[in-house]
Amino acid sequence: MPKPNILLIVSDDHGYADRSTLGLHPDVKTPALDRLAAEGVSCTDAYVTAPICSPSRAAIISGRYQQRWGAQWFESSSFPPDDVPSLAERLQGEGYRTGYFGKVHYGKEDVGDRACPPHHGFETTMYGLAGQSFGRLNYLHHSQEAQAEYGDPAAFHMAVQPLLSGDEPVEHEGFLTAEIGRRASAFIDDESEQPYFCMVAFNAVHNFCWQLPDEELEARNLPKFTDWTPDTGQTFGDWYDDAIVPNLPHGREYYLAQLELMDAEIGKLLDTIDNGADAGNTIVVYVTDNGGSTCNFGDNTPLRGTKYTLWEGGIRIPMLWRWPDVLPVGQTCADLLSTLDLVPTLTAAAGVVPGVTDGIDALPTLRGDDAGHSALHWDCGFQWAVRDAEWKLSWVGDTEDSRHLQAYEHAPMGNGLFLANLADDVGEQRNLIDAEPEIAARLSRLHAEWRAEIDA
Repeated sequence: MPKPNILLIVSDDHGYADRSTLGLHPDVKTPALDRLAAEGVSCTDAYVTAPICSPSRAAIISGRYQQRWGAQWFESSSFPPDDVPSLAERLQGEGYRTGYFGKVHYGKEDVGDRACPPHHGFETTMYGLAGQSFGRLNYLHHSQEAQAEYGDPAAFHMAVQPLLSGDEPVEHEGFLTAEIGRRASAFIDDESEQPYFCMVAFNAVHNFCWQLPDEELEARNLPKFTDWTPDTGQTFGDWYDDAIVPNLPHGREYYLAQLELMDAEIGKLLDTIDNGADAGNTIVVYVTDNGGSTCNFGDNTPLRGTKYTLWEGGIRIPMLWRWPDVLPVGQTCADLLSTLDLVPTLTAAAGVVPGVTDGIDALPTLRGDDAGHSALHWDCGFQWAVRDAEWKLSWVGDTEDSRHLQAYEHAPMGNGLFLANLADDVGEQRNLIDAEPEIAARLSRLHAEWRAEIDA
């Protein structure tokens, strides 16, 4: 079989429950993601390696636990070291043309750093460095004029800096989600005989979802909400509190609008692929970078918790795979999988020697021929967790970090040790730490062994 084309889509903060095929919310409309699920494999027990974007994305691009280079939280996160090849570098070395379109946020990267896509294996690029702002990209404005109009420090907080192609600035005034989709579709539709690897990293559905085109606001009968500037008469922190749950009027409607518009771009990408000659031999993978952000009106039902936490809602994600020539159709996979598996799975599919990774080749699992991971681990410094096939042990310290997240992001963190049997309590409502001390001790030892191996 020829090497497959690969489209990897990474969204931002998408809620676990927010897909219309799940039937949980009648106001959720995601026909393209539903189409992916119907034409491929949906993974119910898929995870990221961190409940926030930067360290999670470092694991996605490398296939390695990011704790190996000390990336635990925002302030310590960084792109993998030079001796850890990226997914794009692995594929580029085997004849793939490579393209990256969307958000970059591995840490506090700057133009020309290895964290920038053109410096870790991507030839064609259009991207924004969220590390140069407040961890996000504006949905509507990216230009020097917008920077001048917003002024300091609002231009930083509202993330209106120009985008980049290669190392050169690119100005774009207009809806970023549509531009990301347009650029990616043009890359896919190129008539080159080379196979392609296209990575699309939407800013949607990260917060500040009110940043919608005027015509969308009008069509949905939604009012404008004003971005922060010092002229609002509030500090950014006070204004931010009004812009999240439970204080933002129409917050859920803004979020669902952004989700619907992102889904529409995914639908266009699928159409571009399906109208081409190699649709059957094209892998499409959809993941999000961390659990849904309930403070941004995402919903993680039936999971407990939100982005920032190691409850299931912070780390369990939607994961969809489609490869018509190889994978079954309309199937569900309940085995334990991780975004760590993207590198070994996609490189194996491409006939590339994967090198050292912490993931597994998930194709046998997706086909129903093999089990997934026996255990997965998380460590953010002030909180950690370990999960096996049935049980999960987690710990949260009473620290400045956990108190800040509870107050500032409205993220209930918990405190101390918590043992859950996920087989019959996926919502983590019953703490069995006292009832099952032997299981807790076994998982604690397992995590200590992992920690020692990672540190080594």
